[in-house]
Amino acid sequence: MNTTEAVYKRRAVKHFDATHILTEDEERKLLEATIQAPTSFNIQHWRFIIFRDTELRARIRKEFGNDQAQITDASLLILFTADVKAWQKKPERYWVNAPKEVSDLLVNWMGPFHEGREWLQRDEAQRSIGMALQTLMLVAEDMGYQSCPMIGFDIEKVAEIVNLPEDYIMGPMVAVGKGIKETWPKPGQLPLDEIVFENTF
Repeated sequence: MNTTEAVYKRRAVKHFDATHILTEDEERKLLEATIQAPTSFNIQHWRFIIFRDTELRARIRKEFGNDQAQITDASLLILFTADVKAWQKKPERYWVNAPKEVSDLLVNWMGPFHEGREWLQRDEAQRSIGMALQTLMLVAEDMGYQSCPMIGFDIEKVAEIVNLPEDYIMGPMVAVGKGIKETWPKPGQLPLDEIVFENTF
């Protein structure tokens, strides 16, 4: 499957085969591809929590997840979070394989770019989550799996459950597995002439 096919084929699947398990190799392939997503300054803000405990998943579904079946039935349930202050934490490691002059330039620029701009730090962390999330879903589609991004859960309660660090923000969950029902037809995309502008609005 090529990338364009995966883009058009990907849908938010709600019903999964609860007996299906991804192999360890499949899971690693999926996650390693996910972290190829771009991030500003290569900061790689994302931190992923994989919910493996079936009792915990059942609790999240019942108490905090609006009884969404994919929370318990998908092969993988991954919570996307991001470290808003990742730009401060050993930033040289993000450029370890770059030529020294490139590494020095970007590492030294990273601090002044982010310092005192909390809104930007948060925006960049959320952008990083979004690009990684889409990458994961497209790779899952290419591997023959389906996915469902989810924000319909109690963010504050789930943050408590996972002991979300103070510097982190919550993103969506994504369920990945073998879909067992046909999806609805796409509800409709806005026409390009309504959303694309040239130079100014």
